[in-house]
Amino acid sequence: MAAVVKSGSSSTSLLKKSSRVPYILLAPGLFWLALFFVAPIATLVTTSTKIPGMGIGEFVQGWRWANYSDALTQSLPQFGRSFGYAFIATVMGLAIAYPLAYGIAFKAGKWKNILLVLVVAPFFCSFILRTIAWKQILGSEGPLFTVLRDIGLASPTTHLTATAPAVIAGLTYNFLPFMTLPLYSSLERIDPRVLEASGDLYANTFTTFRKVTLPLSMPGVVAGTLLTFIPAAGDYVNAEILGNPRTKMIGNVINAQFLNTLNYPLAASLSFILMSAILIAVMVYIRRAGTEDLV
Repeated sequence: MAAVVKSGSSSTSLLKKSSRVPYILLAPGLFWLALFFVAPIATLVTTSTKIPGMGIGEFVQGWRWANYSDALTQSLPQFGRSFGYAFIATVMGLAIAYPLAYGIAFKAGKWKNILLVLVVAPFFCSFILRTIAWKQILGSEGPLFTVLRDIGLASPTTHLTATAPAVIAGLTYNFLPFMTLPLYSSLERIDPRVLEASGDLYANTFTTFRKVTLPLSMPGVVAGTLLTFIPAAGDYVNAEILGNPRTKMIGNVINAQFLNTLNYPLAASLSFILMSAILIAVMVYIRRAGTEDLV
């Protein structure tokens, strides 16, 4: 009897210890989340409601929620431009990345690993340096402009840099790997026998792609578009280097308010509005696409 009681108590002790294991494993992640997400968001909200103090760059807490309406009114064109540029860059990135990922997944053969390395190779270089390189490529003395001028498609007064297309091209290029890799991951998991079965049922290539390949690759499409649109909407490097004052995005406004004019409440308000707008757009997109696609 004593042995049975002892065995039961040890089993209870083991159950209690095992029930604590998930919480112990979650603790580092929760601490990281609280330190680097919850705390900055709370700081952002409290900063956004401050009012000017006595000195330059000095602000005191006044809980002025009108800062949000002021920020939105003053920077509405930049918000629209940011989301417009991000949307166009996402569509262009999808148009480029899908054929590339499809070719790597189904047609590359022994070159697959090399092509994947080339896709991620831009990550080995600084984001800013890559954008500066694009400024050189698109510049008046760059190779692209020289070719266009030699074949008569550009005049000496034409400029490729300091334009909206240059900013969009920079966004597309810089975030292209974020679109390509999720697409490749989804396409690579498609069983080739499924595509062969579609052909056996007398479906042509286009029908097979529309009815089989594209639906099965939708998780990659959803993930890739999110990974491209979200950072592109808040980016300021491409507009700063490749754009002009008329192509400034909301990231440039936030950067200027924080570092140049020292208007911390306005910058914090813009940051919170941008984060909220992106969050709402992503939630709507996921609901329309179906959360089961995010795998």
